Amino acid sequence: MVTPTVALATEDELSERVCERLLAEAGLAISELRFRKNGFGYLKSKIDNFVSLARHQPLLLLTDLDQVPCAPTLIQRWMGKNSTPENLVLRIAVRQVEAWILADGKAITDLLGRKCRPSNQPEDLPDSKRHLLELARQAPRAIRDDLVAPKGAIASQGLGYNSVLSNLVSSQWCPKRASTNAPSLARARNAIRRLANRLAG
Repeated sequence: MVTPTVALATEDELSERVCERLLAEAGLAISELRFRKNGFGYLKSKIDNFVSLARHQPLLLLTDLDQVPCAPTLIQRWMGKNSTPENLVLRIAVRQVEAWILADGKAITDLLGRKCRPSNQPEDLPDSKRHLLELARQAPRAIRDDLVAPKGAIASQGLGYNSVLSNLVSSQWCPKRASTNAPSLARARNAIRRLANRLAG
């Protein structure tokens, strides 16, 4: 039996790693079609293309809610008059994908050390990435230097931020565990599971 493949459209490397875990968890393979250009602007500008593609190739699109009031508002702004194809899974991380990572308190504590006290309601944070970086300031030096930008740097994060957290997502982060503290992640897992069941049928 051939495993169904799903195309990916994400904002950044970290979101892509999260999607890989979620698809693998549902028993789905990832196609060679990956769309990513750092930020939601590219995804939003290509939504018509993604709608067309999803009529022929299942596609998972993940974006951050950021400062938009709620997910339905964001979907309405993006989709406009487009109807959503059955095989386009458009999911929104509330408010950033970092909230989903923080939601697995065990994985984050294993990475950052016992002093770390991540929020057990990360989706309520106005800026989960900032919260994660604040926690990282208390981490052992090797991890801290990778995640946190040096004083005076223009960047908000360290040079190793994406690689360290991507490795965490690939190796230790547990979607099932995290979904208990992140409702939008739980909804995403359910939507992907429904897609997998549909494709298997």
